[in-house]
Amino acid sequence: MSKKTMDTNPGFAAEVTAMPGGAHLNSCFSCGACSGACPVSQAIPEFDPRKIIHMVRMGLEERLLDSDLLWYCSGCRSCVFVCPQDVSFADIMGALAKLALKKGYVTPEELVAKGKAAEVQRDLCVSCLTCVRVCPWEIPRIDEGGFAGIDASACRACGICVAECPAQAIVLNQSEDERLLAACTA
Repeated sequence: MSKKTMDTNPGFAAEVTAMPGGAHLNSCFSCGACSGACPVSQAIPEFDPRKIIHMVRMGLEERLLDSDLLWYCSGCRSCVFVCPQDVSFADIMGALAKLALKKGYVTPEELVAKGKAAEVQRDLCVSCLTCVRVCPWEIPRIDEGGFAGIDASACRACGICVAECPAQAIVLNQSEDERLLAACTA
């Protein structure tokens, strides 16, 4: 019986630390405080911040960047406040998401489909600028045609623009983690 070898990228952790938000990855000493404070890991056991950091260190790039684990993080930052080393796991997840986009493991269209980015339905947009005004991250922009557009790779999927759009032209699909949580409680 032979063991299946898993492709690893020995430079993966260095790539993550070079990304904005990944700088403190090497400060983690795997105490597990982030995992204990993470509300997502309580509902979805496969999502464990400590294990995700371990996967990065092991160089399991493809396994991690190609999985849905990246998109379960709600960005609540509960992990940030309990970390004794100021690792900021939420920022590491952001760096991993950007790497997944950059390396083509996911497309902006897939982010919209997964409910991790909002999308403007141009035929309903009335160019009122509400989305531009209410977004705390200044993601929506008005294009040359006078319509709002949202950069899916930058969108935080918070839903503020969706709730505030008077024309109901912005949609945010139900995210995969919301579907999983609904299935757990049903």
